Amino acid sequence: MKRALYVLLIAFSVIALDQATKYLIVSSMTAYDSIEIFPFLHIVNVRNTGAAFGSFKNLGSGFFIVISVVAIIFVVNLLIKKMYSFIGLSLVLGGAAGNLTDRIFYGNVVDFIDFSVGTYHWPAFNVADSALTVGIVVIIFSSLLKKGG
Repeated sequence: MKRALYVLLIAFSVIALDQATKYLIVSSMTAYDSIEIFPFLHIVNVRNTGAAFGSFKNLGSGFFIVISVVAIIFVVNLLIKKMYSFIGLSLVLGGAAGNLTDRIFYGNVVDFIDFSVGTYHWPAFNVADSALTVGIVVIIFSSLLKKGG
């Protein structure tokens, strides 16, 4: 029971932070505006109609909504079976739900963190994307540590 509470706390915290930051961007910046925080970090207002890094844009929002729902069901199933790191899975769950919320309400995903190093420019991302990435890294590392120990 305690574990389920932690899962919900982590996932809903990710969703709340993700949606709050996206709301700030959408309500205070026009499309494609950019605010320099540091020379390597900008806050932007861009929309991603595709998957990771804007790939597969031609598949449409409906396709990505279905994929997101399937992914969320899969993650919940892993959580119920107590497979992998519940912290990592909770982050993935919150991230997937955050981006799904965007697709349902906007038809796309709001991205706003724009990071670059020298001439290398990473595609814009958001809090949900960060939670997904960190969650996957946690799952991989915790799985490797269990196998190695």
